[in-house]
Amino acid sequence: MHHDSAHLATLIGSRICHDLISPIGAIGNGLELLALGGSTGLGPEYELINDSCNNATARIRFFRVAFGTSSDTQRLGRAEILAILKDVGQGARLRTQWRPAGDQARREVQLAFLAMLCFESALPHGGTVTFDQRGGQWHIEAEAARITIDPGLWKMLTDPTFRTEVSPGRVQFLMLQVIAQDMNRTGQMSHTADRLVLEL
Repeated sequence: MHHDSAHLATLIGSRICHDLISPIGAIGNGLELLALGGSTGLGPEYELINDSCNNATARIRFFRVAFGTSSDTQRLGRAEILAILKDVGQGARLRTQWRPAGDQARREVQLAFLAMLCFESALPHGGTVTFDQRGGQWHIEAEAARITIDPGLWKMLTDPTFRTEVSPGRVQFLMLQVIAQDMNRTGQMSHTADRLVLEL
């Protein structure tokens, strides 16, 4: 993926997230009105729809940052970042700890969120991912009962020139490689059977 292609991809990502968030929000508002109106018969079916709607909203907010457009001038507040991570983590096996204080450049958060998706693929049974910043770079560390990595995909994060076949479910590796290259970042990765570290 060339840089122009990556820019096009972020534009498409932003458009899709923008167009989906409104109807899903409307469904959520409708469910809230049903609950407030005291409608009878709100049983497990209602809870299932409500939980699915909340999960979809959380994922779209997360994807909008991870795959959408960003610039050096856009900022995200710490409270908003924590809220997105909390919502997207509801019911998930992956737990997150966000240590940086204060707001962040949206592009920095984009790097972190894309990295989180990469870590998610390496922790099939869940675990804890901790985000920190050291010397102006991300230090992202995961602990889990089992770490499973695809060497080719992770090499893309440590070698800006390396390419391998990427499936739609692993496009975050390609996006992270290109965006990191745009920011003059090259990753360093190490791992053991139960620990994975990415410096970026």
